Amino acid sequence: MSDQSPATESRDAMPLLDKHLCFTLYAASRAITGVYRPLLEPLGLTYPQYLVMITLGEHGSLTVKELVALLQLDYGTVTPLIKRLEANGLLTRSRQADDERIVHVALTQQGTELHTRLSSVPPAIGEAAGLTHDEVTTLQGLARRMTTNINDHTTGTTAARKT
Repeated sequence: MSDQSPATESRDAMPLLDKHLCFTLYAASRAITGVYRPLLEPLGLTYPQYLVMITLGEHGSLTVKELVALLQLDYGTVTPLIKRLEANGLLTRSRQADDERIVHVALTQQGTELHTRLSSVPPAIGEAAGLTHDEVTTLQGLARRMTTNINDHTTGTTAARKT
């Protein structure tokens, strides 16, 4: 006979909520995006729109396909973001002349001016996070490695890479 109650046995088999990596990352993500909200609202942006603006500011004109890949989002998420930013005069969309299926997006002059104003956001986020530069670098490196490992595991490329 076991010395443990059924509740204790199941607790041993299943880690507590605060021991789940997925929950720790989820809670951290919600906390950090919550810090973005009051910084971006006065600028008329949501956090996902901010990501589009930062990416276009960094890369210049991109195809929607390239933007989707860089943001690691799907077309159904990115397309409404693009349309809203275009309606707000922050970016333009244009079809490629030789292949109209390809759509390019780029910041307008107004979008470029707003992108410049966004430079005040990262320091505010860094202050809220309370981490040193080295800690942020380590955390980003671990998160990127984890993302790659999980994506590779999901697609089955880990085994192919190790052989």
